[in-house]
Amino acid sequence: MSLGVRLEGLALGYGATTPVLEPTDLELPAGSFTALLGPSGCGKSTVLNAVAGFVRPTAGRVTAGAEPVRGPGPQRGVVFQHYALFPWRTARGNVEFALKRLRLPRAERRRRALAALAGVGLADGAHKYPAQLSGGMQQRVALARALAAEPEVLLLDEPFGALDALTRTRMQSLLRELWQRSGTTVLFVTHDIDEALALAGRVVVLGGSPGRVIADHAVPPGPPDPELRSLIARHLGSA
Repeated sequence: MSLGVRLEGLALGYGATTPVLEPTDLELPAGSFTALLGPSGCGKSTVLNAVAGFVRPTAGRVTAGAEPVRGPGPQRGVVFQHYALFPWRTARGNVEFALKRLRLPRAERRRRALAALAGVGLADGAHKYPAQLSGGMQQRVALARALAAEPEVLLLDEPFGALDALTRTRMQSLLRELWQRSGTTVLFVTHDIDEALALAGRVVVLGGSPGRVIADHAVPPGPPDPELRSLIARHLGSA
């Protein structure tokens, strides 16, 4: 299952004097994988937080399916760059804790947690604590935590930015594989052109301050297109 997401005249800011995003219309079809690309300070993460329901628009609205987003909800899972795992809970315990808001029976929480950890290749690490896991493994736990609730929209805010190059490539492959398997609608925030082109079927480029959409490109299947990469680099250079 997946939900489409729509931004309708969405404007964001900090108070009345600090606009972050100009009024913006954007549609993410159900089951799509969209990368939101742009330089630091253009409002990428704030847009993601608005879709997650963590920040309120100053104008316009966000809808997921037919419903306006008025706050966080289990149908929208979020993965951040910083894993935010409880160090005193095991990998399984971290995932199970996130499921408590769904008011599931304990046995079902455990089943979902173990299934989600197996899905990200951590079945053998369910009993380990965060300090016993590498950075890549901790991010897998964070991804499992988001997926265990079976969200219809998955929001990722530069989730692999703190990882080394090899681990980052592996995590990108894992995410793409999980998306293809689940069909969840994905919004992936990044400032890395190559990451956006490797993962997404569409790249939306934000620029300016306050932010605005300056380009919107479909990404063709197959190896990354150097001409498209060069074009997006020019967009970012003028952002």
